Amino acid sequence: PLGFFDPFGLLSGDATEERFERLRYVEIKHGRICMLAFLGQITTRAGIHLPGSINYAGDSFDSYPNGVAAVFGENHIPTAGIVQIISTIGILECAFMREVPGFAEFPGDFRNGYIDFGWDDFDEETKLQKRAIELNNGRAAMMGILALM
Repeated sequence: PLGFFDPFGLLSGDATEERFERLRYVEIKHGRICMLAFLGQITTRAGIHLPGSINYAGDSFDSYPNGVAAVFGENHIPTAGIVQIISTIGILECAFMREVPGFAEFPGDFRNGYIDFGWDDFDEETKLQKRAIELNNGRAAMMGILALM
């Protein structure tokens, strides 16, 4: 494990516990998003696409390019599609992917007292190990998705 990782010195001036937990929360959240993005990239680059049409004109999902070209390229996704994607992300951010005060066991804990897939059954050492694995995999995915883009 990488342990404490602050290459840009973001905590050098204001190293309070609250600031550290906020930065850790953001790092975990971005790591989770990048893990999904990396999986999506390698899936579509392998030629696996959703069936059907992406719009009423009959364009198929595989008719659009991968990566940044899907947004900024010559044959990019229509503006209405990008607005739908950004709106969905906004709804997820505001309604679901947030920490409710008093429920979070650690930064990035979105269970909020509702979801438990056996996390509470683990001992503290196993929980710490699994959180470190998620953190390091998220860091690797952030670098990986940047490399693919």
